[in-house]
Amino acid sequence: MANAFDPRLTPLQRFGRELARARKEADLTQVALGKRLGCSSSLVAHIEIGDRTPKPDLAARCDEVFGTGDLFRRLCRSVTFPSSGPGWFIEWADEIEPRARVLRSWDPLLIPGLLQIESYAGAVFRGGRAAPEAEIQERVTARMRRKLILERDNPPELWVLIEESVLNRPIGGPEVMAEQLDHLVDIAGRSAVRVQIVPFDSPCTDGLLSSFTIAELPDAPTAVSIESAGTGEVSAAHELVAAVWGQYDRIRAEAYRPGPSLQMIKEVRDQWQRKQET
Repeated sequence: MANAFDPRLTPLQRFGRELARARKEADLTQVALGKRLGCSSSLVAHIEIGDRTPKPDLAARCDEVFGTGDLFRRLCRSVTFPSSGPGWFIEWADEIEPRARVLRSWDPLLIPGLLQIESYAGAVFRGGRAAPEAEIQERVTARMRRKLILERDNPPELWVLIEESVLNRPIGGPEVMAEQLDHLVDIAGRSAVRVQIVPFDSPCTDGLLSSFTIAELPDAPTAVSIESAGTGEVSAAHELVAAVWGQYDRIRAEAYRPGPSLQMIKEVRDQWQRKQET
């Protein structure tokens, strides 16, 4: 499947570009596709050039006609709820992360975005650069929307490495931390998720300068997202992917196993709960 992402295109144009591509690959005219979708050929033409907004039910029918899983439904959600942020992040959030079969992440500073609760994410964004409250809420909403991939019938397999000090970092205060770690306990108990804590006194220095995620895709090369000091990049370049994977393996070799890691999270959660009661 071709990647519909192009940072120069709006979400509406990306939907249209991908619809035109799929239609041509299926050797269908706009008239023939309109009949299959239950709409006019004129509507198909307008959607393909990006000047009409597709409805969710039409997007679902596109996936049925072309056998594209949930591709057009995801693109439709991007039209209705566009992601915000730099181009590299939009590519990751809209085109790579939702299609991943396996996600492997490392974060030395924060609970990973996919596992954050709303109040924790809000505290993270408010603690960064000054921004209007409306912009902060928009970013929080976008982050919460990303979590929907974990609620699918076929969620990606998730391997999470978190540095131990993250559990004790007071993001948002005791109440927020207690709630966040309680959520982390719940997520870590799922069959498709493995959370491992890396000791803060680990001698391994790989990954201390940045967080990263490795995405194994069913229909494209493995890609990585690397973020450091407010900048980031997404790449499927073999040498970079191999280097990041090597970092991941070295960090994971220092991590506690999932069982002891879960027990540690529970103990720190209980400490935060006691703090909020005092």
